[in-house]
Amino acid sequence: MAAHLRTYSRATRDALTLMGGQIRLARKQRRLSEAELAARIGIARSTLQLIEKGHPKAEIGLVFEAAHLVGIPLFVADPSDLPDRIAPVEDKLALLPRSIRQRRTEVVDDF
Repeated sequence: MAAHLRTYSRATRDALTLMGGQIRLARKQRRLSEAELAARIGIARSTLQLIEKGHPKAEIGLVFEAAHLVGIPLFVADPSDLPDRIAPVEDKLALLPRSIRQRRTEVVDDF
């Protein structure tokens, strides 16, 4: 059985490469070895290497943890501001339907 090969958009690949590079740069600027940062995150050094290369299979939580530990801002400059940013998103989501159903009939919009 052939494995499904997932393709990623150019923007996604570039963003992963950028985040990985920023993590690696910040780690080196803080004079942390790969082994030291990996130990702080609780992962293998090889997993950190995948993160720093921008590999798309790296868990997003691990990428965010690595970024946070080396001082890369995630969405806001001050991490203590994150909870304040969550509430407005949750408020907007509460106004929308819980699920989106696929349309049963095709909409004819060629006037």
